[in-house]
Amino acid sequence: MKTSHQLLAAAALAAAMFEAGAFWSSRTSAPQEQHEQHEAAAAAPAKEREVLRFAPGSPQLSMLKIGEAPLMEVPLAEPLNARIAYDESHTARVGTPVAGRIVELRRQPGDMVAAGDVLAVIDSPDLGAAMADAAKARADEHRKDLALARAKELHAAEVLPRKDLEAAEADHAQARAETMRAALRLTNLNPRGAPLSGERMLLTTPVAGVVAERKANPGMEVRADLPDPLFVVTDLKWLQVAIDLPESVLPKITLRQPVAVEVDAYPGRRFRGRVERISPVVDPALRRIQARATVENPDARLRPEMYARVTLLPTEDRNAVRVPNGALVTEGLQHFVFVEREPGVLVRRKVELAQQDREFSYVSAGLARNERVVTSGALLLQSELATGQ
Repeated sequence: MKTSHQLLAAAALAAAMFEAGAFWSSRTSAPQEQHEQHEAAAAAPAKEREVLRFAPGSPQLSMLKIGEAPLMEVPLAEPLNARIAYDESHTARVGTPVAGRIVELRRQPGDMVAAGDVLAVIDSPDLGAAMADAAKARADEHRKDLALARAKELHAAEVLPRKDLEAAEADHAQARAETMRAALRLTNLNPRGAPLSGERMLLTTPVAGVVAERKANPGMEVRADLPDPLFVVTDLKWLQVAIDLPESVLPKITLRQPVAVEVDAYPGRRFRGRVERISPVVDPALRRIQARATVENPDARLRPEMYARVTLLPTEDRNAVRVPNGALVTEGLQHFVFVEREPGVLVRRKVELAQQDREFSYVSAGLARNERVVTSGALLLQSELATGQ
């Protein structure tokens, strides 16, 4: 027979063993549950961990800028500083070849003109004197011509000595030379053959276009050696871009190289052009090489003296999706952008870059043309994503 003390000891031992078994069971099951939780998290789609969702009207959305990413040519170099200038092949700087006074202005800045239109009327005593000299020279030549004809007749009839005939021939030659001299001087004073009315000359334009500048005023005294032209007439459909090339860019540019021109007045718009001239010398003060490119300006949006940025484009097709540098989020050597999948749903996506300059990055993989990308506020989204994870 077991005593009551032995029964109590056995019961206590059994209870202790049961508690120990429950403890070790709980210790071994906890890691198992954690492992299962990690496996469930790993089984979730990886891309969903890169997604941010915001309710309509969320304050986070108001802090973002989202725009389409266009497909653009990959540039050969950083954008270059440039200036819009007149195309001298389609520009006339009209001055006066004579001294005189402006008595009438026919055109104002901004007026459209055709070739041959009158810009101003100039009263010039010098022109009047040249016209009078030409008329006197022609009259004298005509008189000497008649005298030579009479001398030849008289000499043939053996009435006039030979020496008098030779004198008449010499006088006639001198009169002809004087007529030519007077005519050449008149042509020099009126090189474009502008209509003359007495001593007044009609100043005309040799090219069609718009009156871009006017330095002439009513009653102004003018002369041929004025430092500035009286009028500048140009065709704004033809413009040039004066480009400042650093020496390091010189190997990348050639004649007929395509370029893209951008100005602050029309953000996001590119004007196409081609390099026409490259200076053979380097500016010793600026250490720059001057190049000129013609640019298309069919709607006359570009204006001379605008500042511009010129991008050298490849001659072959080499395109990539362009995004602002502010759209990129960098982690180590990897680059990401946030793409709007639908309103309020933004996905972080890894991209590969073909090239990057001061303002833009050109994406070669990971982004399609015209996808909507967060262009401002990407760092805020990156912080929100890290907080959620």
